[in-house]
Order: sequence, then C-alpha cells, then structure tokens
Amino acid sequence: MLIIVANALVFVLELVNGEPFVNKWSVVPAHITAGRDYVTILTAMFMHASWSHILGNMVFFWAFGPEIEDSMGPFRYTVFYLLGGIVAFLAQIYAAPHSTIPNLGASGAIAAVMGGFLVTYPKDEIRSLLVIFAFVRVTYISGALLIGIWFVMQLLSVGVITSAQTGGVAYIAHVGGFLFGAVTARLF
Repeated sequence: MLIIVANALVFVLELVNGEPFVNKWSVVPAHITAGRDYVTILTAMFMHASWSHILGNMVFFWAFGPEIEDSMGPFRYTVFYLLGGIVAFLAQIYAAPHSTIPNLGASGAIAAVMGGFLVTYPKDEIRSLLVIFAFVRVTYISGALLIGIWFVMQLLSVGVITSAQTGGVAYIAHVGGFLFGAVTARLF
C-alpha cells in the first residue's frame, strides 16, 4: 500500500516544516474559486491535521482498501483513489466556495474507497476490535453495516453543520467521495 507510505512521508514533512507547509499545500476553497492553487487538490489529499487524523484515516483505508485494490489492480485503484479525493474536495469547494479555511486529509478519497467497497463487496465482513470497557475482542462485523452507520453519521453531521466556514471536519467532502466511489467503482 504505497498510498499509506505516501501519506506517512507527507505527514513527516508536515511535522518538520510546520504550519507554513500545511497552509501552502492545503486546499483553500476561495483560492480554487479564484483560479489559483489547483495543485492543492492533489497535495492536500496526502496531508493530515494530527496524529489521530492520519491514524484514523489509515485504519479505515487499510480496512477497506486491499480488497478494492485486488479487484481493480494497483494502477486503476490508484486512479480511482485520486479521482475520489479530487471529487471529494470539489464537493467541499462547491459547498463553501468562499471559505478561507484550509482543507486537508485523505478522508474524501478513503470515503470513495468505502463507497466502492460497499457496492463491490456488499456481503463481506471486516475484522474489527470490539472494545467494551476492559474487554477487548477481535470480531467480524458486516462491512455494509459499518459503512452504513458511518454514512448516516456523515449525513447527520452535514445537517448539524450549518456553515462550512466553521472549520473542523469536511463532511461534504466525505459524502461526495463516498458517492463517487459507490457510483463509479464498477467502472474501474
């Protein structure tokens, strides 16, 4: 999974270079709608705001990505992933075209992978850790159930967030990436 390695390397660059690096390579919707910084639609896809951001994204990517990569092959999978991330950022830009808040992360591309997983492997189960207080157990849960719960949470969060100018999580990007993946995965 070279995409995980790329995300990790870019995160190290972020740690070394700090906020100026993050601001330079993140998507700022107002910059895109003003006709500049288009390259950030790609670069921001490999950047993350914190350790928990990158770890959470890579766990979901690792859970759903390998089967989709196996079905598409590495090249088509990489194209699918990148296009999913692009569509996700474009959805967020469309929702808040004048926002000056930097957007970054692989979540939209990973949401595309999850959408692709749902339509390609609707009956597959995902190995998961079940943690209830001190009780920890490895178990298998329905991938469709997990993705369905995640998607409903994204939709509910979009409804709660009344302004994309507030910062935080780009739920519109998640929904856009997911829908792209669900609709196009079989074309890859």
